[in-house]
Formats: sequence, structure tokens, C-alpha cells
Amino acid sequence: MNHLSLKTFAAAEPEFRRVSHRIARNVVRSLYQELALYPKPGLVSFRDNGAHRDMNAATFVRSLFSLRGYFVAIAAAGMREAKFDELQQLGLAAESRMLHATRGINTHRGAIFTHGILAAAAGCAAARNLVPSDDNLRAIVTANWSRDLRAIAVASATTPSHGQLMAACHGVTGARGEALLAFPSIFESALPALRSALARGADTQHALLHAFFVLLAETPDTNVLFRGGTEGLQFIQTQAADFLERGSVFETGWQARAESLHRRCSIQNLSPGGCADLLAAAWFVHQVQTDPL
Repeated sequence: MNHLSLKTFAAAEPEFRRVSHRIARNVVRSLYQELALYPKPGLVSFRDNGAHRDMNAATFVRSLFSLRGYFVAIAAAGMREAKFDELQQLGLAAESRMLHATRGINTHRGAIFTHGILAAAAGCAAARNLVPSDDNLRAIVTANWSRDLRAIAVASATTPSHGQLMAACHGVTGARGEALLAFPSIFESALPALRSALARGADTQHALLHAFFVLLAETPDTNVLFRGGTEGLQFIQTQAADFLERGSVFETGWQARAESLHRRCSIQNLSPGGCADLLAAAWFVHQVQTDPL
């Protein structure tokens, strides 16, 4: 489809504004849902700070407040089929606001990138009157922005993220690699696990935790690599796989096992923030697909 003309966009602006705000609300809700989830090995929740000494749940809430306008703007940009350069500039400005709100602490850099692209894709799908199916969202990401993503050198970042550093050191893909492949960890791991758990009768919390452990077992989380190296990554993947083999959240005693791993990861300074971003993104996609815009 050709880009929407300015005249066409202006005529539809009130509806586009409504849809972009709806998309942004779903993004913020998905990130809040991930924050509230417990127990997540090594991660911040309203219960405790996990492996972190420099942030808590209040830090994340301040960050979320600072990002609400960004998600509206990037969803609207997607509806206009904006080029990646515009999305990137919106993301950089959002990161600056986040760091100001958190006094320099990186709470949502990964979400600014991943959720930003997915919010733009959801906006594009809405503007085209397309169902936001897995295939349609992934096709939009690939057709609209993957070429520019591929052209961006890792070294171009002003302050390389942990993911970028680990991608260079260990050859893992990180968030940028996920985007280049239209987010396989979201669409091929997290969402199928989430849907399967919901189909089995799990409530939202249990379904999200099941999907999270699937991500832990299958995804080379660059935050874990940064904090614990390959040994830390192997530990958390092995423990997550064992949790799944023992019945995940569907078997008696699952919470004690999950909390035990949470404590061990916190002590060992392991925090799978990349998987947390992917889980929240999967929940965002699920919301967009089950709650029509």
C-alpha cells in the first residue's frame, strides 16, 4: 500500500488520534502487567527489587508515566507509515525523558525499542484496516522498517546498550536482531505459550508466568549475559527448562519452585530484563488482537 496522503490522513485524524491513544494504553498496560507479575527470577516487582540495587517498582512507574506520550506518537507515526528514521528520533527523545524521570536509570530502553516498533506496526495495521494478526504485524515490520534496521551499525549508538555490547561479544542477536527477524521470540515462543496456557484455563497471571519461563528457557537474554556471562545464561535456561518439565504453573508446588529460582537469581545478580520486555510485548500483541481498536 502507498503511504497515506496528507489529505487522507487529515480527514481521518480524529479516528487516528483515538486509535493511537488506544494502542498506547495497551502498551502501558502490558508493561505495568509485567511489572506486577511475581515471581519472576531476578526481576523487579511490587514484592521486591530482585537482583537490582538501583531501582524498584516506583522507578518503573515513574518511567511509564514519562513514556505515555511516546507510545501515542509512535503509534500515530505507524499509522502514517513513517520511515524508520522518524521512529528512531521519537525513541531517542523518549529515552531522554525516561532517564530524566528515573534520574539516569535505564528501566525501559528495551521496551522503547521493541514496544515502539510493535505499536507503530499496530497503528499501520489499523490505518490499513488490516486484522492485527501475527502474520500481518510481522509483515509490516519487515516491509516497512527491516531494511533501515539492517543498515544501522551497532557502533552508531551514543551509549551502547547491554544488549548491543553482548551481541558484539557473544554473537547473540539482542533486541535489534529480534526486530530484524520480526520478533520470533514473541511470535514463535511467547505468544504460543501464552495462548496455550489460556486455552488450558490459566488466568492471566499464570499464563504470563508460563510464557515467561518458556522465554527464559529458549531466549539468550543479553541482560543475563551482561551480568552473569555464558555460565549465568546456561544456569537460568537450564533452571527454566526444568521448571517447564516439572509441569510449569500447572502442577502443585510451582510457586515455591519459581520463588526459589527468583531468590537464587537475585543472589547471583541475574536479571533477565530482555525476556521481561519480550513477555510484555507478547501481552501487548495479545491485547491488540483480542480487544479490537
